[in-house]
Formats: sequence, structure tokens, C-alpha cells
Amino acid sequence: MKLKQSLIASAVLAAALGASYVQAAKVPDGVKLAAVQEIVKGGESEPATLDQQKLQGTPGSLRGRDLFEGLFNEDGGGNLIPGVATSYDANEDNTVYTFHLRDDAKWSNGDSVTAHDFVFAFQRLVDPKTAADYAWFAELPGMINATDIINGKKPATELGVEATDDYTFVVRLEKPNAYFPKMTIHNTLFPAPKKVIEKWGDDWTKQDHIVFNGAYVLDQWNVNEKMVLVRNPMYWNDKETVINKVTYLPISDVSVEFKRYQAGEMDLTSYQGIPTNRYKQLMKDTPDEVHITPQLGTYYYLFNTTKAPFDDVRVRKALSYSIDRDIITKFVTGTGEVPSYGFTPEIINGFDPVTPEYAKWSQAERNKQAKALLAEAGFGPSNPLKFPLLYNTNDQHKKIAVAITSMWKKNIGVTATLENQEWKTYLDSRNTQNFSVARAGWIGDYNEASTFLQILTTTAGSNDGKYSNVKYDKLMNAASSMQDPSENYTKAENVLINQDMAVAPIYTYVTKRLVKPYVGGYMPNPEDNTYTRDQYIIAH
Repeated sequence: MKLKQSLIASAVLAAALGASYVQAAKVPDGVKLAAVQEIVKGGESEPATLDQQKLQGTPGSLRGRDLFEGLFNEDGGGNLIPGVATSYDANEDNTVYTFHLRDDAKWSNGDSVTAHDFVFAFQRLVDPKTAADYAWFAELPGMINATDIINGKKPATELGVEATDDYTFVVRLEKPNAYFPKMTIHNTLFPAPKKVIEKWGDDWTKQDHIVFNGAYVLDQWNVNEKMVLVRNPMYWNDKETVINKVTYLPISDVSVEFKRYQAGEMDLTSYQGIPTNRYKQLMKDTPDEVHITPQLGTYYYLFNTTKAPFDDVRVRKALSYSIDRDIITKFVTGTGEVPSYGFTPEIINGFDPVTPEYAKWSQAERNKQAKALLAEAGFGPSNPLKFPLLYNTNDQHKKIAVAITSMWKKNIGVTATLENQEWKTYLDSRNTQNFSVARAGWIGDYNEASTFLQILTTTAGSNDGKYSNVKYDKLMNAASSMQDPSENYTKAENVLINQDMAVAPIYTYVTKRLVKPYVGGYMPNPEDNTYTRDQYIIAH
């Protein structure tokens, strides 16, 4: 991989060393494959769309990684490996990236995947007409004119992207950014079929029109029942793909999913697919099927800071302090999750946070301080705080919500009523600030602290609580152009939690899947970017 020495950080170096590795099923010598190469997977909720520039949430990205392919992928260690791009160059100050595309990548209709499709996708992402929730993802690395385009001040054609020829794609940034290549694994930056979308407009995702450039294509989509994908013969590395058909089941209830797995109706569960009350027994009975992997993800409660009294830091701190995270992780989740007192997971590369002050207190001390803060804010026995707690329909989310609302009632006299909504409605409620406090989770889009801290900057599209702090924004803005931004990240995390308690962190995720022993090639990584094209079914 062509790469200037000034760019090489650990993750990028791994990409350079692994340039000869491509995404494919690597079947060990002596392993006998099953005659039928089909797999059934837990698909979490039903995705809202398959449009990669418009999706948000793991259900869409999970399927999207099979149906589409971006510039780069990840291996089992979370390292960059070639996708549509075989290599890239960067200038000395990391403001211009040139990606060299393979000439044998094709859409499922036979058209070549070109640099023009990436230009079109990136421009489409920031175009206000697209209304992409992830438009800020182009702002994050500082793509030239991204902010002005998103705000309607310039046309999308002025974004800092260019196809210098059919297989050379150039991205220009307003300021140095050393981690941009890591961002290209995210679905939002996948190519978009320019000719197809220009022909069909918003209808391009209809099954009769949609095309794909990944290892699979859509065969069936029976909403709330299943999504069936089959191999894409046009995929550039189809010859190395083994599994012929993958079926995703949209099951949001982990208990239901577990029963179907136990009944032999699925081969691999969703990433949160182990019921807490089954974990210990599963470790005794079928430990080879239990896969627990540390994950770059934080489970937290989100405050709507546009609505009183959640615009009051005292209220936010009181609610956060009074959550007993040890009880949640030991007795409610109970499958290796780690109590979290900060927003950014400590396992992030290059991040060394200072432990928040309240994390050093006993739970009794936290409760005492929480009561005092509530009293200062005007709440107490004669004026109890009451509000609805929103979560998306899921048995585990409900259990956590029941436990936390019980803690609030017992510890500080706060009454929260549970309100659950299906995924699409829940997302809409969050996006429009139609909530008081809501369950939330964030899985890192790449292995760097900004993937967490940036989403709570004032203008970030995923800042559904509308938290805003000028000092925080300045720290994050400056960090994006630093070769070593770790000090700014530490300071930003301190502002976010110790000073403002913008969110209430609860625990750091782990991926907890059940995988049948005959499924080969399952390679989880900290971002849970797994690909069916790596997998195969062993004779059993």
C-alpha cells in the first residue's frame, strides 16, 4: 500500500501490512464443507432503509455490509484491508487522500463501480435534499465545503471530492486529519449507483430497481419476517465466497431469538443475542457456542436538553449519579459488560481518560449527592420529579429500564414511567426531540475517540439531546487537526461528563453472540464489523 511515512499510525500500519489480504472465506485444509452453504442470522430490528447514505442504526449497517462494499473493510483484528480500493496515498499534511480503485468491481447490473459513484455518494450524503442523518460524517474529517453544503450555503457539487479518472478517487480536507482512512469502512461512505439513482430517484431502493456492489444481492424482503440475500455473481471476489444464501430474521426480543436459535432455526444470533438468565448455563453446557467480545460501544441514557428540567445540569447529574451500574452489569445484563462512568470506552486506541470524580464515590455517596442536587433544582417530596423514559422495544432494554426507574424511585424519589416504541418510531421521536430521557447506545464507527466524542458536538446530526457547549466544541474542532489529539479528547470527556453530564453512561458493550459450532470464519472485532463472505458452513 502506497503510504507516506508521516501517516503511519498503528491501525494504518496494520492496513499497509495487510494489503495483500482480501475479504474472503479462508477454509482451513482438511475442513469438509457442508453440501448446502446457507446461513440464518439474527437481524435485530427491521431496517428502515437499504439506502446506505440514509440509514442509521445497526440493523441497516449489518445487512449493508453484505450488500454493499466501501473503499476498505476490516479484518478480525479491526485492521483496514482493501475493499473497492486497493491502496491510497496521502500528502504530507494529511489533507489530500487519493484512493486507487480496482477495475474489476461491478454493480449487480454489470456496470463498473467507479470513482464517479463515490463522488456521487459523498455529495449525496451532504446534500440537504437527501436529508441524511449521517451528513455530519462528512463534516467530521473536515471535507472541503461539507458544512456549507449541509447548511444550504453551497451546492453539493462543491464538496471536496473528485474523480480524476474512472478508478482514482480524491478526497480533500480543510485541515489535517490522520484517521480519515479508518472512516471509510462505514456504510455512509459506501458508493452509490449514480446511473440507477438518477434514473429512479427515491424509488431506486425498490426491489425491482436496486443494485448492489457487495458479495450478496437482495432476493426477498418480507417485512417483519425475513430478508434473504443470495450471492452476487458480479462481485469482484465472488469466487472466494462460500455461503450461497444468508437469511436475516428481524427479531428484537432476545428471548424469542434465543428460542429460535435453540430450536435450530438460526445459526448465529444478533450481537446482543444471549439472554442474561441463560448465560451461566450456556457456559456450562455449550461454551463453544458462546462468543463474548469487547466492543467499542456505550449504553447510555440521553437527556433532552431542550426541555426543562433536563436543561439543568443538576438534574442530569442527579439522575446519572443514582444509577447503580454495578447492579445493572452484574444482575441485569450479566454477560461481561463493564460499568461505565464516562462516555468514551477506555479500550479505544490512543485514549487515556481520567476517571470521573463520581466514579470514585460509593453508591451511597452518589445517592446523597443526587438528592442534594435535586433539592437545589427545586425537586423533593413536595415537588417530585416525574417524566417518561423512552426506549425502543426490546426485552433487555425493558429490563434495564425497569431496574433504573426502580433505583430512581428508591434512591432519590423520582418517578419515571416507561414508554416503548418500535425502532422506526423511536428513531423519529429521538430525531425530533419528542422525548424527555431516552435509552441510547453508540457503537464506534472507527477505532478512535472522536467517533464517540464528535457525536455530542453542537452541530452533530446524531446529537439528539441537543447538548451544546462552546468549550467542548472548540476542543473537538482543534483535535481533528492534531497528530496526537489525546490531550484534547481527555479534556473534552471531562467537560462532557464531570462538568455537564450531557448523557448518563451506564455500561460498555460486549458483543455476545451464540454461533453454531459448524459456522466457520466468524471473526468478530471491536467494532463488530463482520461479513458473511468470510464465513462458511462445516459439514455436520
